[in-house]
Amino acid sequence: RRFWGWLNAVFNKVDYERIRAVGPDRAASEWLLRCGALVRYQGFQKWQQDYNGLPTGPLGKYKIEAINATDSCIMYRGFDYLDGLEHVTEIKLQKCIYIQDECLQRLSKTKNLQKSLLQLQIISCGNVTDKGIIALHKLTNLEYLYLSDLPGIREKETTVHVLQQALPNLELELDLE
Repeated sequence: RRFWGWLNAVFNKVDYERIRAVGPDRAASEWLLRCGALVRYQGFQKWQQDYNGLPTGPLGKYKIEAINATDSCIMYRGFDYLDGLEHVTEIKLQKCIYIQDECLQRLSKTKNLQKSLLQLQIISCGNVTDKGIIALHKLTNLEYLYLSDLPGIREKETTVHVLQQALPNLELELDLE
C-alpha cells in the first residue's frame, strides 16, 4: 500500500519544463491520463483515455474542456497543472482517495478555473469536509454543483447556506446522508 502511495506521488509530480515545452493543455492531459483520469477536448465528443493515443498536432490545438477524474490518483501535488487551463467547463471528482479540502481550496483559487468552470461534481471523496466545499464559493461562474456520498460533510445546512449566499445562481444538487 505504501508503494502505491509513493508511485501515485511520482505520477503527480509537476514537470514545469514539460508545461513550457508542450503547453498547459498537453502537459495537463499527460498528467491526468497518467493518473487514470479522462479528458475531453473542445470540439470533440469522445473522451481521451489512452495516454499513448494522445492526439498530436500543432501545440495548442487541443484544449481541455472537461475532466473526469473517476477512480484516479490525482492529488494536490499535481494541481499546478491546472493553472494554465483556460477552457475547462466541467470537472468530475468521483472516488478520488487523494482529493481533500486542500485540493478544493487550490481548485477554487485557480484564476482560469474561476472564469471557465461551470459544472463540478464531487462524489464519494471521503476526505472532503465542509471546509473544502465552502472554499468552492470562489468559483464565481459555477452554475451547477453536485455533491454525493461525502461523509466528511457534517454541517450540511450551513455549508449549503454559505454557497447559496456567495453563488446565488448556483444550481446545487445534494445526495448527502
